[in-house]
This record gives sequence, C-alpha cells and structure tokens, in this order.
Amino acid sequence: MDDYLKDDIQHLIKRIRDFLSTKVSEFLNTQDLQTIWGSVAIVVAVIFTWRLLLAPNEPQRRVPKRQAPTPSGSNSQPSSNLLPSGIGSCVQDSSQTTNEPIKLTLGQKVRQRLSDGRKVTCRLLGIILEESTPEELQNQATVRSSVMEVVMEMNKFCNLYLMETVLDDESEKRVLTALENAGIFLSGGLVKDKVLFCSTEIGRTSFVRQLEPDWHIDSSREINSQLARFIKCQLHISPIHTERLASNVFNSSSLEQFFGV
Repeated sequence: MDDYLKDDIQHLIKRIRDFLSTKVSEFLNTQDLQTIWGSVAIVVAVIFTWRLLLAPNEPQRRVPKRQAPTPSGSNSQPSSNLLPSGIGSCVQDSSQTTNEPIKLTLGQKVRQRLSDGRKVTCRLLGIILEESTPEELQNQATVRSSVMEVVMEMNKFCNLYLMETVLDDESEKRVLTALENAGIFLSGGLVKDKVLFCSTEIGRTSFVRQLEPDWHIDSSREINSQLARFIKCQLHISPIHTERLASNVFNSSSLEQFFGV
C-alpha cells in the first residue's frame, strides 16, 4: 500500500470518527432510534470499506505458494532434484552414451552377451576349428586364430567345456594337439579333461543335457533344435543366415561376431 492511499484512508477514518462523535452526541441528547441504526450502518460500512481497500494486497502475499514448479511448464527446464529417484541418472547415462560411447573390454562383452551365464558348452567343428565335418578331422585339425582370444576370455569367466564328434582315436589326438599348439591349455587355462569326444551326434546331445549349461554353442541346426526345450540359451553358428529356431536360440555367423570382435 503506497503513502497516498494510507493518507486517504486515515483522512476517511478521521471524518468517520468525527461523524460518529457527532451522532453519538445527538443520540445521547435526543435518544433518537433512527440515529442508532444509522450509526450501526456507518460502522458496518467502515469495516467493509477497510477490507475492500486491503483486498488488492492479499494476493501478493500468496503468490510464492502459486509458483511451485509443474512438469507441464513448456519453458521450464527439468531439474534432477525434482525428478523421481533414478530418473536423473538415467537421463545422464543416456547423454553420456550418445556423446561418449562406453568402450567395453572383450571380457566385459563376453559377460554382457552371456548374461552372466557361468557354464558354457561349445562344439569345436565350424566354430573353433577351421574344419566343419568329422571326416576332415581324419586328415587335419586347425584352430582358427581369430577365435582364440574369445575362447580364452570365455574360459576365464565361465566353466567352459569343448566337445566334438570324431570317427576315430587319431582324429581325437589331432584335435588335442591343435588346441595345445594354439595355447588354449597353457595360456587359456583350459584342462584337457574338459575337451569331450563322442562317436555320434546323439552322444554330443547327451553330453550337453548331462552338463546342463547356461549356454550351448553349436553349428548343427538339428542339435540346437533338439536342445531348445532343455537349455536356457543357445547360440547357433552358421555362415548362412537362417531364421531363429526359438526365442532362446540366437544366430551368428561366427563366435567372434557374436561378441563384437
């Protein structure tokens, strides 16, 4: 309220007070009933006028309460202090991913892709070995150099079993020699007892079911199909793109490609 308004109110009050004094004197002298009601009406008018003059200032005292931040404000910027728990950090992580992609190590990629699966069984032919049939193993066994780093990381993190179908004992020896020369037993830390051999595809399927791994990796579509009901997750390796056998069977052209190498 400014000074001019205060002066006007004080002047009005003074005039009303003088008027009331005059009327009260007349009342005391004449005791006129009309004068009594007139005085009451004047008092009510004074109170009403006073409240009316003060009314414009009341909203100013309530303004701060009306300025609470609302999520619908088009010009307001979101504040992490006003967001629910966890939202702010999500927004921050999203911006970091966009501007500065997080570079994962191969070990971190292996853990991420396998969803922390702790036991893995993996076929050799067509995945770790260059050869793709048991007949080829009767002549030679060659380890794919590009896959060795992935296999070693898998063995560090998982309880890894390698297995293959062979036609004779000589093929088995060739495979073990090739793995040993590649350093999988020494540098990779894998023990020979975890390299399993069988004479039929049914035998390999039986190995997997007995071990009950979290993941099985195979290049045989038929075996992946048979195990889909029993194994939590599978990876089908094939250079030819095929449809997924089931929701828990993933496809990849190679083991390296699956882990982003």
